[in-house]
Amino acid sequence: MLRPLLALGFAMALLPAARADDAALAKLFDQYLKEEFRRHPAFASSQGNRDYDDQLDDLSAAARAKDRKATETWKATLEKFDVASLTASGKLDHQIWLHSLKSRLELQDLGVDAFEFDPREFGTYISDSVFGQLTQSTLPKERNVANAAKRIGAIPKVVAAAMDKDDKKLFSRSPKILTEIAIKRNLGAIAFYEKEIFALTGETPATSPLTSPCQSAVIALKEYQSFLEKDLLPRSHGEWRLGKETFAKKLTLDLDAGFTADEVLKMAETEADRVEREMYTVARQLWSKTFPGQALPPDDAAGRRECVKLVLDELGKDHGKPEEIVEDAKKTVAKIKAFIAEKKILTLPNPDRCRIIEMPEFQRGFSAAYLNPAPPFDSKADSLYAVAPPPLDWPAPRREAFLREYNRSMLQILTIHEAYPGHYVQLEYGNRHPSLIRKVLYSGVYAEGWAVYTEQMMLDQGYGDGDLSLRLHQLKFYIRAVLNAILDHKMHCADMSDADAMKLLTERGFQTEGEAFGKVQRAKQSSCQLSTYFIGRMAFYNLRQTIQRREGNTFDLGKFHEKVLNQGTISVKYLPGLFGVRK
Repeated sequence: MLRPLLALGFAMALLPAARADDAALAKLFDQYLKEEFRRHPAFASSQGNRDYDDQLDDLSAAARAKDRKATETWKATLEKFDVASLTASGKLDHQIWLHSLKSRLELQDLGVDAFEFDPREFGTYISDSVFGQLTQSTLPKERNVANAAKRIGAIPKVVAAAMDKDDKKLFSRSPKILTEIAIKRNLGAIAFYEKEIFALTGETPATSPLTSPCQSAVIALKEYQSFLEKDLLPRSHGEWRLGKETFAKKLTLDLDAGFTADEVLKMAETEADRVEREMYTVARQLWSKTFPGQALPPDDAAGRRECVKLVLDELGKDHGKPEEIVEDAKKTVAKIKAFIAEKKILTLPNPDRCRIIEMPEFQRGFSAAYLNPAPPFDSKADSLYAVAPPPLDWPAPRREAFLREYNRSMLQILTIHEAYPGHYVQLEYGNRHPSLIRKVLYSGVYAEGWAVYTEQMMLDQGYGDGDLSLRLHQLKFYIRAVLNAILDHKMHCADMSDADAMKLLTERGFQTEGEAFGKVQRAKQSSCQLSTYFIGRMAFYNLRQTIQRREGNTFDLGKFHEKVLNQGTISVKYLPGLFGVRK
């Protein structure tokens, strides 16, 4: 990918010259990837490797056992590698790869293996693997359709593996809520292969090579639906709460961020109090304009919360129409990109490969937007920033509530987070890093933390010209990240009830009932991921304060951002060391 020469030179200056031993490590990882791609075609496709787009994974118990053995073998190989001969960059890559292998094995031993715990796991292969290759592969359409047809033809084998009664570990600890979600998603997969795939590809069912394999897949998926509803659901008695000890171990392994679970909770509770105070300060300044002539609510805890809520409710009325939301997002993008360039926030990717689309109807209802990044092995692929109008089948009051939630101010914050300079820009920088290890084994904490960090940073640098509505919505979006970490911990470690969780999100987070309910269900369906946003943001924010204080008037914000991004999407625990900061 081409970049301005100044930025390219800056990036090269940060990367030490490769030595023979670094090259040996890279060669070893290349061999590892080739094996992983061969055994896991869906993973290969997600990375942009197109060699196995016409195949699907073997998910049988025997194949999963071989996967574990292979991981153990690679771990042993990497532990014997001569680390001392590597450059600093090579040593970091070695740590990242070794941690990935170790954590994969330890998470299985911890009892959170997806194939024992989560029947949704099979849905990733059944539908996501096909949708991804059809929407992001840069191969000719005819080739993509032909590959998809063959991959769909393997779905009955995936379904057979999911219903294997001889596999005693399979779904042995499934919680009821995860089985219920798997049932709903499988219905969506059936609808996708019955009709929606033809709309997506523009194929005619009467003549398309997709038709026959889709028909076979639907038959298998309907059988699977019966299995999920009549067999698995009645015996889904597993506990979705991980418990304090397991949660703490999983957070350390999964996030690899350098924080313990208790440290994260303590930081989040302190930060939530701070953000609440700041939200009230902003809302109080907006009160007289929003409610002219009305007395400000009393200055106590209940009154301050009422003030913020009333102001947010009134500001939410400034929203676009459902049919204009994508065009509104495009206008917002143009405005944000111009600001980034003018204020030298960082060097934007050139060429720009972020495509703004309307989220497909069958994906709506779960989030207002997402960023599907270009895979690292497909250099010509676009990243997709998908924006969702409210689903067509929602009743009018629910559609209006959605539009008020994602009003004109919130849409700008969302675009900063998902696209510029958030996920899209960061992941484009990450894809340019020469290390395949850093491209493939990227850190979700880094990615989410950077996106959250940019929301406040952009406004601090002047985006929005001091618009207090924009600032209040940025704080509302940020307090979600903070409360996500509290919710994550207390739902899994402290037996937090649904009622208490709803109260936390609606009162302290100013979320709607529907939005809060969805987040509570998400906390039950996942663990530790909800903490990534806050942990990552604090890592970036604290690093920035330390470096800026150290450099004083010589601090250059744009260079700081580019130096951070040029390291690849690595664990945030490594960032202080790369900047010469000791903890």
